[in-house]
Amino acid sequence: MNEEVYEKLQEFLDQFPLGFPKTSSGIEIKILKKLFTEDEAKLVPLLTHIPETVARITQRYKLEERELEDKLEHMAKKGLIFRVHREGKTLYNAAPFMIGLYEYSVEKIDKELAKLYKEYYDTAYVNEMGASNVPGFKVIPVDETISTDTILYPYHHLKESIKKARIISVTDCICRKESRLNGEGCEYPIETCLSFGVAAEYYIENNIGREITAEEAIKILEEADNAGLIHASANSKHLSNICNCCPCCCATMKGIIKFGYDKHRFLNAIFESIIDTEKCISCGFCVDRCPVGAIDLEDIAIVNRDKCLGCGLCYRVCPEEAITLQLREDGEEPFNKVIEMGMAILEGKKKSK
Repeated sequence: MNEEVYEKLQEFLDQFPLGFPKTSSGIEIKILKKLFTEDEAKLVPLLTHIPETVARITQRYKLEERELEDKLEHMAKKGLIFRVHREGKTLYNAAPFMIGLYEYSVEKIDKELAKLYKEYYDTAYVNEMGASNVPGFKVIPVDETISTDTILYPYHHLKESIKKARIISVTDCICRKESRLNGEGCEYPIETCLSFGVAAEYYIENNIGREITAEEAIKILEEADNAGLIHASANSKHLSNICNCCPCCCATMKGIIKFGYDKHRFLNAIFESIIDTEKCISCGFCVDRCPVGAIDLEDIAIVNRDKCLGCGLCYRVCPEEAITLQLREDGEEPFNKVIEMGMAILEGKKKSK
């Protein structure tokens, strides 16, 4: 294999907001060789992060249109690039490693790839995810956990947002699948990753996920909530995906729990748990339930708001209904669009250097 082809692809992917950094071990090149043929690796840097028609790409590089279209379509079906349909036209763009190549490999991941992913995360990618101090994901609790007197924006209403989605898909959690292949898996539900709109279409068209109704999606969400999974989505007001994350396997949660990073490097906590001191009976159920150890038990339960994700999982187990969620007064609003978040992440990474 031509090593230079994969090195150029690594450099190209590293230009995304969540990049694909080089390591001393070269583990990132091994991942690319596992995912891409040499010819496929050559094609990706011809694309941009903006969806384009094949005609526009061929015009830029003076390539044969039909041949390129066939190759790009094949790569899209393999989860190596992104494809979207707009106004009767098919457009293609390069996909970042995350959210992108990593998640799109959910149906083809094997023990070899799982081992490579784990090593890359542990040695490089956990630092990449937290490098900007701009969280790429927001925590989105289910509606009924939020205090009824809280004034909410439409994007705060998770279930209502799901009901309004044009199309929805579900697939397995790549993080839990990877962990299971590495012999470190948990018993949490696995078919829990939800996508909406164009992302859902991509999953369905390429047999990476299956189409479901809004009612089915809400049922999956409720089952995940009951199981103790944290609901997270891209840190924008637009609903494109919902990850139902466990504390032991998922990339964001491992950064907080296993590596000890501040939660803000990974997750935007919009809400916080508030305990009614008059109702609390010090049963300790919420202490056991909290995935990040944000609650201590003294005479009553005490929430460490610096750790609290505002996920609402503690609400589910409180027998006295002494816990509600409220918007943080010092909270950060999600970005209006994903592209705005990406620019903020790039700027944050520059500052951190």
